Amino acid sequence: MYLGIDVGTSSVKAVLMDQAQHILGSRSEGLEVSRPHPGWSEQDPESWWTACLAVLDGLAADFPKEMAAVRGIGLSGHMHGATLLDASDKVLRPCILWNDGRSAAEAREISGPSERITGNIAMPGFTAPKLIWVKRHEPEIFARVKTVLLPKDYVRLLLTGDKASEMSDSAGTLWLDTAKRAWSDEMLALTGLDRSAMPALFEGSAATGTLLPALASRWGMGPNVVLAGGGGDNAASGCGVGAVAPGTGFISIGTSGVVFVTADQYPYEASSTSISAMLLPDEEREGGNKAVIKRLEDPEEVK
Repeated sequence: MYLGIDVGTSSVKAVLMDQAQHILGSRSEGLEVSRPHPGWSEQDPESWWTACLAVLDGLAADFPKEMAAVRGIGLSGHMHGATLLDASDKVLRPCILWNDGRSAAEAREISGPSERITGNIAMPGFTAPKLIWVKRHEPEIFARVKTVLLPKDYVRLLLTGDKASEMSDSAGTLWLDTAKRAWSDEMLALTGLDRSAMPALFEGSAATGTLLPALASRWGMGPNVVLAGGGGDNAASGCGVGAVAPGTGFISIGTSGVVFVTADQYPYEASSTSISAMLLPDEEREGGNKAVIKRLEDPEEVK
């Protein structure tokens, strides 16, 4: 048995499935988004965890025998969110979400290096510009930042105690050198950070840790339940629908609208696409895919 957990913008969802990928049960718990100022979009990271506990408690109550047989958990989640932790791994402020536009000026400042290193035009939705904004406008908070995690990886921390991420989601930070599949010291320095603030990097299909014993006991699971690296929501969707060969893709209409195409190189249009490292490692990719392209809706065009 396996569990899939998705930390979405509007809800946390979990599915329980068997080895033949038959879905046996699912649960969803709603989330709220705070918009304290025009163009801002934030969420309380603790709400992700509360919702995660609720959906897994529900599945454990409905499917105790099947939950006892769970051997692995996969994570996905909305990308680009800046979850800032202090030295004790306490959340310093609400997470600045992917659809927050406050850091447009900061994004323009680092777009040149970002295009060269990450393959992406820097946009305010990405994580790195948000940290420059925090440094300038909330310096007392920035001074206390010890770790920056993406939304699903904050949930991973609470599930396993491990600070880990994977390539597809990390590419959305603008701190990942997508060609080298490693953190970029240059991009980190542009935001006043270094690798000590970053989680360990894994491939999406790799094990990043095991479920904490107290949580395994809470949900009636056995020991050594593995958590996989997982993926950013769109990269995980690509794998789920089989869009992993160059030229394949899909359209997603959710809280955001995305046209997703898998490619074997880094083509992009300067104003309308972003590039992510492929979720699958080299040996598991069809045709040696090197990148995933996501077309993002421009909020100004939507208006």
